[in-house]
Amino acid sequence: MPPMRRPGPGAPMSKLHLTFADRIGIVADISSQLASHALNIVSMEVVQKEGCAHIFLEIDSGRPVCPREDILTMLAAFSDLLEIRFIEALPHEKQANLLRIVLDNIDESILAVDAEGRVTLVNSVAKGNFRCEDAEVVGRHLLDLSLPDYSILECLRGRRYNNVRKNVVFKRKRLRYFATGRPMLDASGAVLGAVEIAKDAQEIQNLAKTMTDPGAVSFNDIVGASPSLRQALAMAEKIAPTDAIITIRGESGTGKELFAQAIHAGSGREGAFVAINCAAVPESLLESELFGYVGGAFSGARKEGRPGLFELAGEGTVFLDEIGEMPLGAQAKILRVIQSRRVRRLGDGRESAVAARIITATNRNLEELVEKRLFREDLYYRVNVLPLTIPPLRERPDDILLLAEHFLFFLASRLGKNLRSFDEGARQKLLRHHWPGNVRELKNVVERSAILSDASVIGADAILLFHDLGRDPAALAAAKGQAGPRSLRGALRSYERGLLERALSGRKSLRQVARDLGISHTGLLNKLKKYQLET
Repeated sequence: MPPMRRPGPGAPMSKLHLTFADRIGIVADISSQLASHALNIVSMEVVQKEGCAHIFLEIDSGRPVCPREDILTMLAAFSDLLEIRFIEALPHEKQANLLRIVLDNIDESILAVDAEGRVTLVNSVAKGNFRCEDAEVVGRHLLDLSLPDYSILECLRGRRYNNVRKNVVFKRKRLRYFATGRPMLDASGAVLGAVEIAKDAQEIQNLAKTMTDPGAVSFNDIVGASPSLRQALAMAEKIAPTDAIITIRGESGTGKELFAQAIHAGSGREGAFVAINCAAVPESLLESELFGYVGGAFSGARKEGRPGLFELAGEGTVFLDEIGEMPLGAQAKILRVIQSRRVRRLGDGRESAVAARIITATNRNLEELVEKRLFREDLYYRVNVLPLTIPPLRERPDDILLLAEHFLFFLASRLGKNLRSFDEGARQKLLRHHWPGNVRELKNVVERSAILSDASVIGADAILLFHDLGRDPAALAAAKGQAGPRSLRGALRSYERGLLERALSGRKSLRQVARDLGISHTGLLNKLKKYQLET
């Protein structure tokens, strides 16, 4: 008696897998045996593999139902049967289920009909587009479904079409897509059916924009798996398509501009993304940067004039970074732009309409600034419609190593070095640090380690944190096995850079950093440019 595997709970008793030593006449013998017991074959598949014949069988167990033990007994009577067992699904059913999963996870709409025009296949995207998710459409004629377009039926007469643009209104929903239709032919050229694949026009537009603008940032470019970051991302994706003003809050270096760029990309707005750091532009120039000027508006102005950021953005997005640092005079003018949706260039008596969306960002407590009368209360209520908070890196420990590996991957390519990962000591050093400079600081640390390390796996000695940079430059270089600065000028440059990096690592504004260092705001900007430090 060959081994028999009993079915599990709920398993269908009419589907079996029989393994025979391969010989001629097996199928005929099985058919005769079942027929002699008044059992009909619903489906049979035969697979020859490694000298054996695998028979996959579905039978109608009759009325009344034939007990499973009797079915096993009658089929086990064959002397060359090696194994028999009940199964959940036949091979063609598994293949059909796999095909269904694949088709339902494709972004395109897929619809297929037979030679008579009856639906043989429709994926979930097509059902959603045509509002028939809950209806059983397979087997129904296409004309019975009240669809907005029946071009696929023309393929049954041999016609083909390729990326034809469709723009139809169906059940109060506007569909804009590009459709490709093909007839399905047999070996003799006879039409067996047709298939249509439709691609959403907006998806194609977004893809084209990504290809032509490789610098564009999307939500997929924001790395992190911590719950707090995923919650911020979910919020950002939800509000991206709206026109409301967004204020992104977070400490310096958390990636506020990255979020702003992703929101702009997710909004589908046609215009450009233009950004200005309100703390990095001297007060005397901020107004001309935002609103532009006409020729001769002030001494040194271009005679042809210059458009401001609101004009340059068009229907896009204006990102006002560090809006908490904006002088009160400029705040009043931004408030008027928000209220009137119009701008006026410096020196011009005419106004022009503003179509750009405004996104602001700050690392300051706006409520405290309002109380101290450093930020206009009326502007606060205008920009605080949809606040979005990005958590600091110290509250996202799960993201530290993810981000470090992400930065290292791109640096390895840029530097042309075989950098694969961090060793355990380097990982622990990264995890123990509290990251006052957040993601920006982490990126700088990884870049320094990638430059200093000569090994493919970066060790802890190559991880230089901000307190390491404050050590004596010669001693630090000696610890790294490198020659120290050969001149007083080199030592002073290294020391000055370390001071600047430590001063920038806190939550202070640039103007506060300049006051702490005892230099002017313009002098600080010049030094940041000199040492190529990010603001």
